[in-house]
Amino acid sequence: MPRQTIDDLLAFFAVAKEASFTRAAAKLGVSQSALSHTIRGLEERLGLRLLTRTTRSVAPTEAGERLIRTIGPKLEEIDAELAAVTELREKPAGTIRITTGEHSAETIIWPALAKLLPRYPDIKAELVVDYGLIDIVAERYDAGVRLGEQVAKDMIAVRIGPDFRMVVVGAPSYFAQRPLPKRPQDLTAHDCINIRLPTLGGLYVWEFEKRGRALKVRVDGQMVFNNMSLREKAVLSGSGLAYLPEDRVRDHIASGRLVQVLSDWCQPFSGYHLYYPSRRQPTSAFAALVDALRYRG
Repeated sequence: MPRQTIDDLLAFFAVAKEASFTRAAAKLGVSQSALSHTIRGLEERLGLRLLTRTTRSVAPTEAGERLIRTIGPKLEEIDAELAAVTELREKPAGTIRITTGEHSAETIIWPALAKLLPRYPDIKAELVVDYGLIDIVAERYDAGVRLGEQVAKDMIAVRIGPDFRMVVVGAPSYFAQRPLPKRPQDLTAHDCINIRLPTLGGLYVWEFEKRGRALKVRVDGQMVFNNMSLREKAVLSGSGLAYLPEDRVRDHIASGRLVQVLSDWCQPFSGYHLYYPSRRQPTSAFAALVDALRYRG
């Protein structure tokens, strides 16, 4: 295949992914007119229209969709192999993109990066905190971090943290006005600080288990956050009860700033895992990161 055709296909894939000539041109570092000329030339050589253009949007035609499905993965594999060859240098180098939740980012990923990156100045890390279970291949992430039970079966999963549990806590000032809940169902009578997660499309239902009996409680309250730090601030202020990782509030419980309740109903979750596609060819930089994150407890 002529080199020009490969370059033109890469330009086409960029436009299709961005659904915009303007954004694709900016990403490729070319002018919009030059990019349009490239796509027209490719379409003329193939004798097919690859993109449907309107005043507001750009979308692949049936022929364009077929190219994306059949040729796109092959070009990605070529890019990955070239990156792997480049990484055969003495020092690991390259950019690693990871999607993760807030808790794992703060407690596991960041501490590992803080030790790894000074040793390998040619490695760059991009950490995106996102609660959604996104397609890491489609979004061009090298890896994702989720609880073991959330990792798809076709992914390679590496445990990077111990099992942990969520706990229910409240401030002494809150309990000065309310009785301590004795069972999870009692939470419906309390002001609870809710969690909104995009993976659920709504509010998170608090999960409990005791002697093999699982129970989910839909709580209510004045506040809803999708951020752990704000839930922590709110519970410390006495605004309600919160459902938070135990390691996040352990010091607050020990100091008496927070009171833990329903402890016998809060069982451990499977720990965090780093996951990535099984067909991915790990670069030396990625291998170094995996080794730094691997849980050895």
